[in-house]
Amino acid sequence: MNNTFDFMRLRLGAMWLSGLLLLVSIGSLAVQGLNLGLDFTGGTLLEVQYATPQPLDDISAALENAGYKDVTVQNFGSETDILVRMSEAFRDNLGNEVLMVLQAAAEDNPLTLMRSEFVGANVGEELRDQGGLALLLALAVVMIYVAARFQFKFSVGAVVALFHDVVIILGLFSLFQWEFDLTVLAAVLAVIGYSLNDTIVVADRIRENFRILRRSDPIGIMNESLNQTLDRTLMTSITTALVLLALLVVGGELIHNFALALMVGVVVGTYSSIYVAANILLLMNLSREDLIPPETEEEVDDRP
Repeated sequence: MNNTFDFMRLRLGAMWLSGLLLLVSIGSLAVQGLNLGLDFTGGTLLEVQYATPQPLDDISAALENAGYKDVTVQNFGSETDILVRMSEAFRDNLGNEVLMVLQAAAEDNPLTLMRSEFVGANVGEELRDQGGLALLLALAVVMIYVAARFQFKFSVGAVVALFHDVVIILGLFSLFQWEFDLTVLAAVLAVIGYSLNDTIVVADRIRENFRILRRSDPIGIMNESLNQTLDRTLMTSITTALVLLALLVVGGELIHNFALALMVGVVVGTYSSIYVAANILLLMNLSREDLIPPETEEEVDDRP
């Protein structure tokens, strides 16, 4: 290709950037941890419906002044439907207590309690453990799949890139203390699939070019491969990002963190497919010999 971009010229800078992001992410996870949502910590969820829209700040202030802790208030479906999350332990009359507090704060705006639910700490702990197990299992399956389809060095590059993406997403949620709930966990698992798909497209082109190009310079082959897949990578990333941007702007609070995690994952996943996975292949000294299928005994016997 003519006028190709020299991606690998920036590989050392990209390596330092990835190392810094991973260090900050792991440090934040170790010091602050994740701001786990009600799905993981346990607590009470209430849905109330007002006759007319009520400011969320007024609802939150009324509940906090009444002594309820870790209160999250958001719209649910419409401006009159409100979802209230709190760490308060569930009890039979809790819904009526909250209803009285909210009604006193909005005397001229009647409201109705639609539902009252409790997520126990044991359930939250089980969800957290199973979610972590799902992430580890996904990485293990990816490594086996890529090793079987390509070659072991490609599987190492793919898994390192996915680990890089997951840790940075978790690190950002820890650093800024964005709420981490089941929707965010689902987004992280979706990012694994998105990033893997991108990495496999790049890996497939790298493998083919190592076999057919006569040049022996691995860096040149990497640049050729990355430039050949650049249009596809950019189009996929941009169109996905536009959809996620729309969800962030107009999707509402319920899916805001889900869309945010996916948006971060798209950006980081695109970057890791180019620089992390390819860098790993260079560090492991990928060569044409690694990609030539071994001769069978029949082929050896047929030699003149």
